[in-house]
Amino acid sequence: MSFLVNHCVGSLGSMRPLQAPLRAFARFLSVDPNDCSFPGAKTRYTDSLEFAETKETIPTYRVLDHSGSIVNKSYDDSQIPKEDAIQLHKNMLMLNTLDIILLNAQRQGRVPFHMTHYGEEATVVGSAYPLKADDEIFAQYREVGVLLQRGMTLEQIMATQFGTKEDTGKGRQMPMHFGSKKLGFHMISSPLATQMPHASGAGYALRLSGKKNVVVCYFGDGAASEGDFHASLNMAATRGAQTLFFCRNNGFAISTPTSEQFKGDGIASRGFGYGIPSIRVDGNDMLAVIEVTKKARDLTIERKGPVLIEAMSYRRGHHSTSDDSSLYRSKEEIEFWEKEKNPIKRFEQYLIGKGWWTEAESESFSKEVRSKTLQLVSKAELEEKPHLSELFKDVYDEIPPNLRVQQKELVEHLKIHGDRYPSNVPWDGME
Repeated sequence: MSFLVNHCVGSLGSMRPLQAPLRAFARFLSVDPNDCSFPGAKTRYTDSLEFAETKETIPTYRVLDHSGSIVNKSYDDSQIPKEDAIQLHKNMLMLNTLDIILLNAQRQGRVPFHMTHYGEEATVVGSAYPLKADDEIFAQYREVGVLLQRGMTLEQIMATQFGTKEDTGKGRQMPMHFGSKKLGFHMISSPLATQMPHASGAGYALRLSGKKNVVVCYFGDGAASEGDFHASLNMAATRGAQTLFFCRNNGFAISTPTSEQFKGDGIASRGFGYGIPSIRVDGNDMLAVIEVTKKARDLTIERKGPVLIEAMSYRRGHHSTSDDSSLYRSKEEIEFWEKEKNPIKRFEQYLIGKGWWTEAESESFSKEVRSKTLQLVSKAELEEKPHLSELFKDVYDEIPPNLRVQQKELVEHLKIHGDRYPSNVPWDGME
């Protein structure tokens, strides 16, 4: 396994951010007639007039084959303890069961929105395993597996999904828009790629502080088509940000397949243009994802600069409950990925081969999680919501006159029509 870097291009990430301008200019004052130093690039002369293009596809690193057998003979099979391996599998099973129940709850009108992780469980759960508790996470919206691996409980997940008073976002966000200061998980924002500039800035702050930590920025292949993607990678590279960019390439940006999104070699190849070490990994291979993320984290700290991972996977579910993927792909295609390239089944077969797990234990655990989750759904539906006055807080130090007028109008409205609103939405004491 190696991280690919374009060695023909000088990396600005190794330069001190505030290097003296005169010293920088002096690098280009050479009397050597063959010297090809320009302010814009470190290059070389050639007599051949050729337009450069990528000639080789970046390979995809893997450890397990589709049956769960180790095919990478250099892999150290002792680096993940039995207890940790079993917990990783349980978190994937928990995520899968959670998705099934919340998707059904949305179809029943009990929650307004949900996004599943079908087919991407190993990508999100596995990538979270090598991270430290004080690493910072900037996610997109399909990273609940990261939260489970970092310790978020099913109760806390339900609080966000149903917007109860225990929700850290105070019921202001859509479902699936998580945030946890305790877990170092920054609040999710719906617009694509808006978390990426923040992640670059936070990674730069880590470098300036001298901390041996990283910022991990999750995003999808669709987000890589946004301008913020390019600006963020460029900033991280030139400033030397300790940011690990993690792309979940699941094949679709909502309904747009990757074949219609870009012509180049995926997402990893784009790192070269910014002088960023990049690697591609089988996102359905739990062991490969863990190993690559661990090495990438170490490299980010060691070189004091960003690293890019592209995890190859397949989104078996709809983009969200607002999408119908049957309109742009076949049922047979989905069934093939579920049967032949299922990340949960692949890791389960690995555990069975080690003598650490059985299919019966998977069935028993999933049944247990299902029972608990169904109980939590029923409970969360009836939980008290945040007080209505919270609508006007946490933006201004003192509520400005225009918002006071709106709050007064809301109170007058509730005095007349309050009985038409759910009884678990408190508004007593508002003036």
